[in-house]
Amino acid sequence: MPAGKALLLVVLLSAGCLPLYAQKNKTQLQKEKQQNLEKIKETEKILTETSTKKKNSIGELNAVNQRITEQEGLVNSIKGEVRLLDGEIGENNDIIRALEDDLTKLKKEYSKMLYAAQKAQNSTTRLTFLFSSESFDQLIMRMRYMDQYSETRKLQAQEIAKVQEALGGQVREIEGRRTEKNKLLLEEERENENLADLRKKQNTIVKSLEKEEKKLRKDIAATKKAVAELEKLIENIIAEELARESRSTKKHSEAAVALSSSFENNKNKFPWPCSGFVSQKFGRQNHAVIKGIIVQNNGVNIQTKEDEKVKSIFEGEVTRVAFIQTMGSSVIIKHGEYFTVYAGLKEVFVRTGQKITTNQEIGRVFSNTDGTSELRFQIFKGTTPLDPQGWLRNM
Repeated sequence: MPAGKALLLVVLLSAGCLPLYAQKNKTQLQKEKQQNLEKIKETEKILTETSTKKKNSIGELNAVNQRITEQEGLVNSIKGEVRLLDGEIGENNDIIRALEDDLTKLKKEYSKMLYAAQKAQNSTTRLTFLFSSESFDQLIMRMRYMDQYSETRKLQAQEIAKVQEALGGQVREIEGRRTEKNKLLLEEERENENLADLRKKQNTIVKSLEKEEKKLRKDIAATKKAVAELEKLIENIIAEELARESRSTKKHSEAAVALSSSFENNKNKFPWPCSGFVSQKFGRQNHAVIKGIIVQNNGVNIQTKEDEKVKSIFEGEVTRVAFIQTMGSSVIIKHGEYFTVYAGLKEVFVRTGQKITTNQEIGRVFSNTDGTSELRFQIFKGTTPLDPQGWLRNM
């Protein structure tokens, strides 16, 4: 195989294989970007509802903080696409340089062939070459050689045409990549401007809330009292259920063990109890505005849209429906030795003792006076609180 043809084959194979790997990454990045756009759309609805009811509230700040996180994710996805295109453009440039080198070599070789062919076209030279053969066999071999030489020139011309065609394709491809990159750079610039606007809004809300520190501290105290009441209620209910379970029949206990095992096997796969975003994580958290204030959370708070329906994450039985002032209603569902708590409901669709299926609607979320709609969701194994972010999918 001629050197030029071998190089062309390697180049064309490389050009054919690289996009397959790159395309996979590109698909992932575009999927990630689409997911961010969908999250942004949902959070924007929550933000609009909250800010319409009351400007500069904790709920609005939570929504803006979430929008910033999502906006950063979107910008990073776009940057990832730009980096990927930079890599592809670099690869295309390498291929173009290799093709240009190959084309130069092929043209030089072809030029030499044409010169030799012109000399051979002279009938005297051709006949002299043939009749100077020392034997009939040598004459036949020289005739074949001249035919093969002519065929080689044709193949060389075809090879040049192929390389020129491949070169033109690579040039068009790189132009397309550059056009796509320029569009992404404009998109990145626009989204960075949106991110800057969100950070300005965040700063404005924080400064406004800092001026209301007295009211915030009063709200924190009231919430802390209500949460303590809820936690005590949950503790008592779970203790009662565990005591009752210990007195149950063997058949009942086996069913509870099976349900517990099924619950455990679904770790990281459970659906969210409602749409929205995590406005407060599990464990000890710093207050969003007031320094030095630590908030303890035995679950996660999910900020959502007004009147959003809440669903059970798994099958089980309603252990208790309770009401706490300023916090609304709470539903506690038993799943063997596991319990899930849905607090902050303004309306409840289920009753104590009712069997529940996965994704069954159990109530509607409560909105406070600031217009913030927030579900308090908790998971317990016995009396031990677990971090829901380790159990719900995509959290």
